[in-house]
Amino acid sequence: MNLISVNVGEPAPVAWQGRTVLTAIFKKPVACPVSVHRLGLEGDAVADPEVHGGEHKAVYAFPFEHYDYFAQFLGRNDFVHGQFGENLTTSGLLETEVCIGDRLRIGGVLLEVTQPREPCFKLGIRMNDSRILRQLLESRRTGFYLRVVQEGVLVAGMEVTHEPAEAESLTVSEITRVCYFDKDDLPTVRRAAGLERLTPSWRENFRQRIGAA
Repeated sequence: MNLISVNVGEPAPVAWQGRTVLTAIFKKPVACPVSVHRLGLEGDAVADPEVHGGEHKAVYAFPFEHYDYFAQFLGRNDFVHGQFGENLTTSGLLETEVCIGDRLRIGGVLLEVTQPREPCFKLGIRMNDSRILRQLLESRRTGFYLRVVQEGVLVAGMEVTHEPAEAESLTVSEITRVCYFDKDDLPTVRRAAGLERLTPSWRENFRQRIGAA
């Protein structure tokens, strides 16, 4: 398991459907070491802090293994690292294997998996194709957000150590499935609602679903 690329970006205006949108989704690879703080990477920012960023979405990781899948889906061959707006482009860490609460140790940095990605319209802007939004969810190739447990420095090429969470946790893929598709799977919804390391807003969503059942 490796850290292929570290990517950062600042908010910038882009033209979209006749108006101007502020977005930081156009991340670019950084060759030099990057400091990781509690709320994210040095040199990186979010355009809308009400829906992006924060302690539980401080860092976004996306598996490089998915690049070919989406390149074929969109009929493209021009993807670069950071294409999906991710901070960390990784190898060997798939959503079907990574669980909520799992920890990734990269050098002196310790990160904890908190939730799948919820794609917004800005990914469609980045890709110039809004079909990517639904396909990201349907394919369960969402990538995942991370909380910073221990600050430090990252640089592309570092080895990643995967430290599994408790056995009762759910994979990122399972959380996506039960959140967006199999909403009536109450046994799994209850398990999700009980995951202490899942982002609080997601836990509350699952708890409300149980209460309404």
